[in-house]
Amino acid sequence: VKCSHYFINLITINSVQAVVKPNWPEIYSGETITLTCGIEEGGGSEWEYEWRTPDYYTPPNPRGSMMTSSVRGDYSCKGRLKDGGSTTEWSDAFTVKTSDVPQPVLTVSPSWTSPGDSVTLTCSVEPPSAGWRFFWYQAVPELSLNYTYELLAGNTTGTEQDSYILHGQTHTAGYVCRAGRGDPVFYTLYSDVMFVWSGGVNPAASLTVSPHRLQHFSTESLSLSCEGNSTEWRLMKADESGFMSSCSYWGQMTGSTCNTDTRASSGVYWCESATQSSNAANITTHSGDVILVSPVRPVTEGHSVTLGCMLRTKEHLDNVDFYKNDKLLPNGVGGELLISAVTKSDEGFYKCRGRNSPPGLETLTSAESWLSVEREYESFPSDIRLISLK
Repeated sequence: VKCSHYFINLITINSVQAVVKPNWPEIYSGETITLTCGIEEGGGSEWEYEWRTPDYYTPPNPRGSMMTSSVRGDYSCKGRLKDGGSTTEWSDAFTVKTSDVPQPVLTVSPSWTSPGDSVTLTCSVEPPSAGWRFFWYQAVPELSLNYTYELLAGNTTGTEQDSYILHGQTHTAGYVCRAGRGDPVFYTLYSDVMFVWSGGVNPAASLTVSPHRLQHFSTESLSLSCEGNSTEWRLMKADESGFMSSCSYWGQMTGSTCNTDTRASSGVYWCESATQSSNAANITTHSGDVILVSPVRPVTEGHSVTLGCMLRTKEHLDNVDFYKNDKLLPNGVGGELLISAVTKSDEGFYKCRGRNSPPGLETLTSAESWLSVEREYESFPSDIRLISLK
């Protein structure tokens, strides 16, 4: 464990001061603190000091400033003139209390991106305390289901700000943070891995879903395949609580394909290799009688998209209403919703509902799925892409 040194602020007892500086509200297990005893008025080099410490701790320097690796307990000091003259009374006890090393909480905004978007990472430590610097890492997949953490560029000394902006995010990636203070640096634990999801195509790594739609019936089997510049893949899922697991927990991995049999469940699915992460798909499984048929990947601006409504019997409903963000859309025709030239304003949560549902029942109403729209970037140089997003 790396430790940091800091000094504790002024506490005056009788004619002796115990000095603790700066006045951080929490001291954590593993931090090294230095207690300094001094005469309140007129003290100087002619004085030496004696410490009374917890019974189980012997100080290395009982007559000067005392350093302790966060040993809990009561500490008292008194001063004595070096010529053997008078002494002060013992100070009141200063109680050292330590807390467990904190784990920060990392949040990402937005969590779903289009290529070129900026993403803000925010690292929170509770309780907040002065003195922290924040360190930012990308989570690099290991096929053992773990991640290694690589510092983001230009981040070797951390940041004073508790937020960090990623410019021009183009692909699915995981991030972690931790905080540190002192010299040498005392670090908190790492945060949990948080992902920034991208549904767009990554030429080096691609997830395909069969049947090719975002919604599936809860009894339906799925086939999810990984393709790209790797010979070894793992298929991952993050459920609604953020818990991450691989195909081996809920399916059967054969080569680069995961088959879920009938145990598919809602969550974000993606592929990982030792060097790449694929596009992500936010799949919803539904126990009702109707699902929305919508594309797995984002639709590019200017292109068309057709949404449909499917019964559990795999038949398509003809008499259907479509909703965007819970508002009825007027242009559903013949059981389909055609958007001929998609724009960013078409993004939103869509669902369908069979008009023959009995009053007050939702048995023919699908779950909602997000329709993602991405801009056309291929014709622009990379430096212009970023500028156009500001």
